[in-house]
Amino acid sequence: MTDTFDQRMGRRERFITTTILLIILAMVVLDLITDSREGVELWHVMTEATIGLAAIAGIFMVLRESVTLKFRLANERNEFSHYRQEAEQWRVNSQKYLVGLSEAIDTQLRNWKLTEAEKEVAFLLLKGLSLKEIATVRQTSEKTTRIQATAIYTKSGLAGRSELAAFFLEDLIVPSRRQGSETESLQINQ
Repeated sequence: MTDTFDQRMGRRERFITTTILLIILAMVVLDLITDSREGVELWHVMTEATIGLAAIAGIFMVLRESVTLKFRLANERNEFSHYRQEAEQWRVNSQKYLVGLSEAIDTQLRNWKLTEAEKEVAFLLLKGLSLKEIATVRQTSEKTTRIQATAIYTKSGLAGRSELAAFFLEDLIVPSRRQGSETESLQINQ
């Protein structure tokens, strides 16, 4: 997995900050050595020593942030990898069902006597693409896509995208028992 621009910038900023703090620390140490030879007053030496300690604290904070970030990124990569494996496993396990569903949808679209272009638009609508996205994918105008979508709804007798999706997907989503009883109540009240 490659670093993002933000991660590289953060690394560069941490490097620059650490370098500046190291330069400050080196200059303070050299000044303290010079001051100790010249017999400068104690308050002056203590002030410069405090600046040196602040530089050391800053260096440790930057390094700690860097280590923390590395651990966090490693954890995120592991989690992402886990989700990717889980998604791939779901795809593998559900492939035969998805092929069957795709064939059943295609059969229904043929029953509605949709053209090939309208069938393609219908599949893209079911995938959740906007009319603009469908036009881009199919390399047509948005107006053409809108006309084809209207033809799909007219030929199918459905009111729009949500009814199209519900027509094919409603029975796939099985409500839990609690939701099922609420659904039954809604159906009885209607």
